[in-house]
Amino acid sequence: MAWIAVPAPSTVPDSERSAAALASATGDRSEPVGDAFPAHGLPDYLQRTYRWAYLDRRMLYWLDRPAVVSAILWGNAGRLMDAAASCFDGGQHVLQAAAVYGDFSLRLARRLGQHGRLEVLDAAPLQVANLRRKLRGHGNVRARVHDLRRPLTRRYDGVCCFFLLHEVPAEMRRCIVDNLLAAVEPGGSVVFVDYHRPHAGHPLRWPMQWVFNRFEPFAASLLGQDLTTLAGQRSDFEWRRTLFFGGMYQLVVARSIVLSECKHNREVFASV
Repeated sequence: MAWIAVPAPSTVPDSERSAAALASATGDRSEPVGDAFPAHGLPDYLQRTYRWAYLDRRMLYWLDRPAVVSAILWGNAGRLMDAAASCFDGGQHVLQAAAVYGDFSLRLARRLGQHGRLEVLDAAPLQVANLRRKLRGHGNVRARVHDLRRPLTRRYDGVCCFFLLHEVPAEMRRCIVDNLLAAVEPGGSVVFVDYHRPHAGHPLRWPMQWVFNRFEPFAASLLGQDLTTLAGQRSDFEWRRTLFFGGMYQLVVARSIVLSECKHNREVFASV
């Protein structure tokens, strides 16, 4: 983790002051890694809807525990994290889209190994500071502030988007998905793990609907959505979906295909 510089107190939002306090409390005085606080500020939806979960330092210390994450995902956290990490290989340069509570980033960094590299982007400075604290000493991990609605300037061997899309307003998902797909090298994969509509008889179907209505207002619009429809250039990718826990969770892999494969794939889509 690196020290995060902040503007004068009178101009710094509460969430950014919390990030600076978190860095100060850990005694971190290393050089800055990645961006300072972005001039455009935090996304409005994040401040309005998820301030309690991601912008409050007091909640962070409670929520960022593997046991809590496992409970939220009904005991499936480890299984889903390992399934996502297994989509990547040692030595790869991988982007993680948004910080994740629990030990997912650690698992992914270990999967990539000392010759690999993990870069984590998040719009919230507090989350970036917390991730740097957790993974201090892991030289293959870099975290910086970035709003994923904005295009990425680098390309990666792989991209992982772990439970982000259900927290984003429906009208913003296409932009984020396209930015992530554009950031992967030819032959690389973008991995999405998120909620999915469970089977009709699933015993947790109605309890989860209450959870979504109460805490996750954007999630319902994702449940029945085919993630391939969010991709502007979907024929440039080979898509594969795996369902978990009675259909409640999905893992979707979009593999970027080379030009020769791309031409053939477009012909297939045109004939459908």
